[in-house]
Amino acid sequence: MRSGSEILLESTNWEHENDFLDLKNLKNLVRHGEGQRLEFKMKVKFPEKIIKELVAFANTDGGHLFLGVSDEGQIEGLKFAEEEQYLLERAIEKYCFPAFSYNAYPISLDNGRTVLVYQVFESVDKPHFVQLSTDSQPQCFVRIKDRTVQASKEMKQILRRENQEGVQFSYGDSERWLMEYLRNTPTITLEEFALLNKLPLWIASRKLVLLVLTQVLKIIPGESLDHYSLK
Repeated sequence: MRSGSEILLESTNWEHENDFLDLKNLKNLVRHGEGQRLEFKMKVKFPEKIIKELVAFANTDGGHLFLGVSDEGQIEGLKFAEEEQYLLERAIEKYCFPAFSYNAYPISLDNGRTVLVYQVFESVDKPHFVQLSTDSQPQCFVRIKDRTVQASKEMKQILRRENQEGVQFSYGDSERWLMEYLRNTPTITLEEFALLNKLPLWIASRKLVLLVLTQVLKIIPGESLDHYSLK
């Protein structure tokens, strides 16, 4: 079920580079709470923890990040907005790759403070990663409801290939079993599919990825396990 903020974002159609929010629309969105395409942060104390939200938006459906708004929806604003913007955009440039498209702009509050809005567009160059040091592994994030989660190997393959044409799969015994299973059970995990069909994990993984890419299944990312269901 979509959140109120997601419905409001869709109905107002802020999808283009010259579509900016004003204070009235900001307040309306905040009142509906965080969602698939909306995240609140009070300040940029640790920018490396915030950039994963922006990467997740770029990897999923796009979205808005409000800086100067608490998790509870209190619009307090930033006292030194330019400094906060500099810190965050330096982290985006330093730690995120490939580059993704976004707008950043201020909304002035009556208390003299500022809310910084980051409007991130869904990318055509997925997947995007965060890498905080040269000796650490790049991390990929996606958005699911109001949470940002790290993408699995399967999710990264789907992001990389989702615009690829001519993807096909073989409809064999395992696929027939899976269709029947999902008609009676809402979802299945990779591990369950492999175990119940006595398949090596890599083969089960390949089959599920192909079924998602061909629009037969949909993937529901999770913090520990992805789930798959009929499209």
